[in-house]
Amino acid sequence: MPAVHGYFQLTRLHKPFMGNTLMFWPCAWGLTIAARASTLPLAIYAEKLVWFAVGSMLLHSSACVLNDICDVEFDRQVERTKDRPLPSGLVSMQGAAILCAALLAPSIYILSHCDTLGIAMGLLGVFPLHAFYPLMKRWTWWPQAWLGLAFNWGIPVAWISVTGAIPPPAIWVLFLGGVCWTIVYDTIYACQDREDDRRVGIKSTALLFGDHVRNVLASMVVALLMCLVYAGYALEQSVGYAVLSFGGALLHTGWQIATWNEADLKDHRAKFEVSPSWARSPCARSSVLTILCLGSSQSNGLLGCVIWLGMLYDYVGVLYPVA
Repeated sequence: MPAVHGYFQLTRLHKPFMGNTLMFWPCAWGLTIAARASTLPLAIYAEKLVWFAVGSMLLHSSACVLNDICDVEFDRQVERTKDRPLPSGLVSMQGAAILCAALLAPSIYILSHCDTLGIAMGLLGVFPLHAFYPLMKRWTWWPQAWLGLAFNWGIPVAWISVTGAIPPPAIWVLFLGGVCWTIVYDTIYACQDREDDRRVGIKSTALLFGDHVRNVLASMVVALLMCLVYAGYALEQSVGYAVLSFGGALLHTGWQIATWNEADLKDHRAKFEVSPSWARSPCARSSVLTILCLGSSQSNGLLGCVIWLGMLYDYVGVLYPVA
C-alpha cells in the first residue's frame, strides 16, 4: 500500500487543485471565447469543457511523473523534494515510466477526437512543450517561461477545437498573457528553493531576477493586464469580461505582488496556494467560486476561475440575450 500511495503522489492527484487547474483554466478561456464567437450550443460547450478538464488532468499528471523521473537526482539534494516517492525509493523508475505512459495514452486518445489541425496543435503541446520542460532548468534560466508555453497551449488548441481555424492574433495575445501569468506564480513558488537550486545547479527565473524579482514580476503583471485588455477589445468581449476577467486579474495580481514577503520562505508557497482574505470571507465562501476553487485554497486557481467566469458570463449572454 505505501507503494500505491507513492505512485498516486507522483501524479499530484492528491493535490488536485495545485497544478491541474492551472493547466485547465487556459483551456476553458480559449474554449469559452471560441464558443461565444461561434454561438456554440451550450450542451456541446459543456461536453467539450468536460473533455478538456479530463484531458488536462491526465496530461498534467503524466508531465509531473516525467518531471520526477528526469529530476530524481536533483530532488535528492533539495530539502523540499527529497522525500518525494522516487528520490526516497518508495517507487521504482520502471514503475514510474509505466505510469507516465498509462496517463499519457488516454490524453492522446481524447486529443484524437479533434480535427487534423487540432491534433497537430495538441501534439505540439505534448512534444516538445511538456516533454522538454524537465530539461529546461538545465538549459536555460527561463524554465518558468517554457512552463508558461506548455500550461497555456490549451488556449489556441481549444479555439481550434471549436472553430477549426488558426486562432486570430487576439487569441495569441491572450496566450502571451497566460505565459506572463505562469512566470509570475511559478517564479514566486520557485523562490522557496533558491538556495538549494543555486547549490545543485538548477536554473530558474527566481535566481535570474535576483534582487529585482518583485519589480520584474510587477512588469509581468502589467503585461498580463495589457494582454487581457487587448484580447477583450479585439474579441469584442462584454461586461463580464471587463468586470470579472480583467477586474479579477487586477485585484488578485495586485494583492499577490503587494503583500508578498520575499524574505519569508513560507510566504512563497502561501502566495501560490492561499487565497486573499476577501475571497475567504463568509460571503465568498457561499458562492459558486467556492465550489469551484476555494475548497482547495488555491490562489492562482481562483484567478484562473474568475477570468473564466467573466468569459462565461459574456458567452451565456450571447446565447440568451436579455430582452
